[in-house]
Amino acid sequence: MLKFPENMKTSTKIGKNAPTRKEPPKMPGALPILGNMLEFGKNPFAYLMKLRQTLGEIGEFRMFHQKMVLLTGPEANAAFFRAPDAQLDQSQAYKIMTPIFGKGVVFDAPPHKKDQQLKMLMPVLRDKPMRGYAQVIVQEVEQMIADWGETGEIDLLAFMKELTIYTSSHCLLGDEFRYQLNAEFAQIYHDLEQGVNPLAFVFPYLPLPVFRRRDKARARLQELVTGIIAKRAQKAEKSEDAFQMLIDAKYDDGAALSAHEITGMLIGTIFAGHHTTAGTAAWTLLELTRRPEVMQAALTELDQLFGSDGEVTFQSLREIPLLENIIKEVLRLHPPLIFLIRKVMQDFHFKGYTVKAGKYLCTSPRVSHRIAEVFPDPEKFDPDRYTRQRQEDALPFSWIAFGGGKHKCSGNAFALLQLKAIFCILLRRYTFELVDDKDSYQDDFTQMVVQPASPCRIRYVKRQPTHAPVPAAVESHPVQAGMTKESTFHINIDRELCQGHATCMAEAPELFYLDAAGGLTLLQENPSLALLAKARQAEKYCPTQAIKIKPN
Repeated sequence: MLKFPENMKTSTKIGKNAPTRKEPPKMPGALPILGNMLEFGKNPFAYLMKLRQTLGEIGEFRMFHQKMVLLTGPEANAAFFRAPDAQLDQSQAYKIMTPIFGKGVVFDAPPHKKDQQLKMLMPVLRDKPMRGYAQVIVQEVEQMIADWGETGEIDLLAFMKELTIYTSSHCLLGDEFRYQLNAEFAQIYHDLEQGVNPLAFVFPYLPLPVFRRRDKARARLQELVTGIIAKRAQKAEKSEDAFQMLIDAKYDDGAALSAHEITGMLIGTIFAGHHTTAGTAAWTLLELTRRPEVMQAALTELDQLFGSDGEVTFQSLREIPLLENIIKEVLRLHPPLIFLIRKVMQDFHFKGYTVKAGKYLCTSPRVSHRIAEVFPDPEKFDPDRYTRQRQEDALPFSWIAFGGGKHKCSGNAFALLQLKAIFCILLRRYTFELVDDKDSYQDDFTQMVVQPASPCRIRYVKRQPTHAPVPAAVESHPVQAGMTKESTFHINIDRELCQGHATCMAEAPELFYLDAAGGLTLLQENPSLALLAKARQAEKYCPTQAIKIKPN
């Protein structure tokens, strides 16, 4: 098994006695001006896989004039995600989002301002509001399928896009976006989403129709946001959604957000809740439908937990292990993002290689997830990889569908909640079958967010009611050998990973406290064994896996 230090750092210091370092090997076949763009553009995943097979865990290619270096594998991913921002800058790499989020917003903002903006969004993804989202999502799914009848046919991707824009906007943005701006907001969001185009990494302001629609949609959304702000100011009662949080938010100097900034941050919020979830939801149902034995196992789990009409709650959604493992396996094989990028601001060193400042460094979840030494038989769909017995994802930075480190997607817990709630309803109400040959359902690599190619047709048939749910066994955490009633245990918090979701405080208020600014305080360094079960729950449900429990 691969081993490496948990707190691996990349040194930027080269002295007289430092080892000789060389530049990463380069992919052959680069053309003048275009570089490797032609082959990359045909199928980015196939090209990046070829790069790893040709050059190993580090290799360079060129997109037009931009020099890109790909890192893959757990060790390389650890170096990538744990590097400080001063060395690998996320903001510089994602200027593609500036026309969508807006000038001075998130990735285009100075570091101190960006950090404040992200903290303003975090409360809507914390434990307390998350507990109310399950019922909203269930309500939206039930409404979407209310007129399906006994049988029918849908375009699955189109259905999931519509469903997840409703669930995300309802949970995160508020009633105006969900009900009053329904159709217009969906079109605006579609035009913004289409603006996340591979060309925008290099030429974000080319006078192309797709970019013109993007810019027009951004301007129209700001008009709508400005009008809603004015209407909300006249109301005595305040909403409790992300929109209102941003209206009320203040920078450290006391300044309020402008309508321009609020618009950009609302777009960022909905991207986190919808941008990648629709494709994952579609692939989950496709993979289940292609595998009757896995589908039956998932149905058995849901029937035992819920029956036909058992209530779907925040807590019940946390205890569906097979469905969660199915979603994780879908994300391993079909991660929505082709690669994650940082700009090298200070020379970056890895295993004898130096990546010079000015180049771009990237890692590919899709390639890393197909390394046979980490995930045996990597092309096989196998949800049992994540069981306690196998734990193929236990090696840090091996499974990176949501990224890693301090920049791990803060909406990952919301995304999983959405997906599990959607399938708790759909799979209990209907059975599904593919309309076309199973091998015709493939990923579409023409967009930066990878989703199933259209058409993506699927047929549904209403299920017969099932028996009443059987209480599920509660997972236990046995006391380790040698521990007595008087024993204590130690809690380790990786501050670099903690994002302030406050899940730990909800599970074990005796041990964790999160202040209004998002600062986490550990209340007991060596708690008694009586609190071990609560600490284990906090460890289990932390969205960023920032908590580790160890015996003293």
